[in-house]
Amino acid sequence: MNAIAELNDLSDRSLLIVEDDKPFLERLSRAMETRGFAVTSCDTVSDGLAQINKAAPAFAVVDLRLGDGNGLDVVSALKRKRPDARTIVLTGYGNIATAVTAVKMGAVDYLSKPADADDVVAALLASGTEKSELPSNPMSADRVRWEHIQRIYEMCNRNVSETARRLNMHRRTLQRILAKRAPR
Repeated sequence: MNAIAELNDLSDRSLLIVEDDKPFLERLSRAMETRGFAVTSCDTVSDGLAQINKAAPAFAVVDLRLGDGNGLDVVSALKRKRPDARTIVLTGYGNIATAVTAVKMGAVDYLSKPADADDVVAALLASGTEKSELPSNPMSADRVRWEHIQRIYEMCNRNVSETARRLNMHRRTLQRILAKRAPR
């Protein structure tokens, strides 16, 4: 646990977690507390912004898609308030464009869900000089397709007909895909 030794050298261990998936938020909060962080958790963009205005943390873990807005608003607000803060973005709808945008707005890393606490700590404490390793279990092509369909479906406010039009697929085919579980 080299990361925990690295964390013990830091004076400010404040961590803000902004995540709308409550069970994941609670698990991650507990895991980060056991690793030595002083955790504050929020489940909306507005709560995250309020917490940053109250006391800007040294670290942040922010979900990209939240119920009341975009997590990148929290990332940019934290960067303005505390430029030395280290933020990572978590998402279940990862793509290159949002990863680039997140980094441009001040995030130091971008992880796809589900990410375990060790990955989060490693990303928060990474110096940026070492090369990141390739994932040991990359997503399958079916999983990438399913996540793309889910992202478009959410963009269309869960409207099946509009999603089918945008994906250029038959509505019933899309309904069958949405009824199935996510591939591994």
